Amino acid sequence: TVKGVEKEKKQKMIDDGLNPDDFDENDDSNYAGKVLMATVKGDVHDIGKNIVAVVLGCNNFKVYDIGVMCSCEKILEKAKEYDVDVIGLSGLITPSLDEMVVVAKELSKGGFKQPLLIGGATTSKMHTAVKISPNYTTPDHPVIHVLDASRSVTVVSSLLNENKTDFVEDLKEEYEEMREDYYAGLEDRYFLTHEQAKEQKLKINFDESPPPPAPKKIGVSLIDTVSIEDIVPYIDWNPFFQTWELRGRYPNRGYPKIFNDETVGGEAKKLFDDAQKMMKEVIANKSMWLKGVVGLFPANRTEDGEDVNVYETEEDRAAGKVFKTFCMLRQQAEKESEDPYLSLADFVAPAGYKDHLGMFAVSCFGCDDLVAKYESENDDFSKIMAQALADRFVEAFAEYLHREIRVSMWGYAPDEQLDEADLLKIKYDGIRPAPGYPSQPDHTEKTSMWSAIQAKELAGIELSESLSMMPASSVSALVFAHPESEYFAVGQIGKDQVESYAKRKEMELSPCERWLSPILNYERD
Repeated sequence: TVKGVEKEKKQKMIDDGLNPDDFDENDDSNYAGKVLMATVKGDVHDIGKNIVAVVLGCNNFKVYDIGVMCSCEKILEKAKEYDVDVIGLSGLITPSLDEMVVVAKELSKGGFKQPLLIGGATTSKMHTAVKISPNYTTPDHPVIHVLDASRSVTVVSSLLNENKTDFVEDLKEEYEEMREDYYAGLEDRYFLTHEQAKEQKLKINFDESPPPPAPKKIGVSLIDTVSIEDIVPYIDWNPFFQTWELRGRYPNRGYPKIFNDETVGGEAKKLFDDAQKMMKEVIANKSMWLKGVVGLFPANRTEDGEDVNVYETEEDRAAGKVFKTFCMLRQQAEKESEDPYLSLADFVAPAGYKDHLGMFAVSCFGCDDLVAKYESENDDFSKIMAQALADRFVEAFAEYLHREIRVSMWGYAPDEQLDEADLLKIKYDGIRPAPGYPSQPDHTEKTSMWSAIQAKELAGIELSESLSMMPASSVSALVFAHPESEYFAVGQIGKDQVESYAKRKEMELSPCERWLSPILNYERD
């Protein structure tokens, strides 16, 4: 972990007969190399980048971390200014994948020679090989996907030592093979037309399995009285250890079994104890707090069955006065089974039934100020710990709030008796898919949600130009209550559906394709 790496660096300097306090940070010759790190334009997530920066720094690389929401121009400008050896790009939301392609193209146009590292939760080796690498890679400056912080040191060292040529050649061959496999796979894969997929949609019999009862309160509710203490029982600690790249081996995978693991158990327990200590401080001094907005509205799927209309009131529904339309995407990749081709719209009843749709946006506030405080104290460990905890708090808040919606606000499951462990295993009725995630992989749908529930005006939760939620520790979701609703992945879709989708959204085709680029089954122009 970060603490351990920092300690190792100091000890290594002492072993080499050096005094860590005498280290001259301004003398580049004291470093193994210089690395620029940036989260790309429109993206505010940087916890993974921060860990990579610390790990590289503790392995004697000089790291210039230029922060989040970095424009392409800023990345190029700073790479020149600092004369770095390697450039690292990070991003969490899917629009960042496209922005990384833009940066790669501009680096190529600008004649840059630095290797380019790609990392972050939505990135992958395949996307890097297929979409980013062809725009920049040469034997001098390859594009490389880095899975996690622990591998960053090996990758950067390999790019800057005498074995670079062999390392890059191996990488080039691997990525070329991956590209060939990807395009061969596209040719082998069969997709239904959008019309065929619509014909084979999920057909819920809403007479036999009627929509859940009406919510107790229709409209928008501000949620600002839930404390960090209230949500502690709902925290899922597994992603916390994944953030810190601590993974137990079978049978000690996951919390709390990870504490029994021979290799990482001790470190995991120490880290968990540090988290509990900071959590108690946060609760005591209220340095982080929670705020959110819930909307519960009358809703019906549209006549064509592809989208969902919501209404402000029952009177508006009766009058046909639509408040917002939420556009959905449908599976098109051929299935070997008789399973239906799903869209979220399938889970909402058509006109004539009194169905409803819920939605919420929640955030953990205060983390940015804590991070700034720890940065001013050069305390990287506490900075990353605060971010990791803020993520856990807001996810637990979402879990807590979804239960409140089911049990009381909407009240369609008033007798639900599930403990927190059952909640994390999703044993309840209904789902809460988020825009930008597999069941509705279009971030632009957040704009309809933000407008409907006034997330910015009421709770101060904003959207960046790439529709990343701000603060970074935020969660949003649509809430479907029907017992037959389920999570699924839309997967890749064809141009016929994209054209229909763009038309229904009243959006130009080209920007629509850009937002959907990670799931297109064709190369956009």
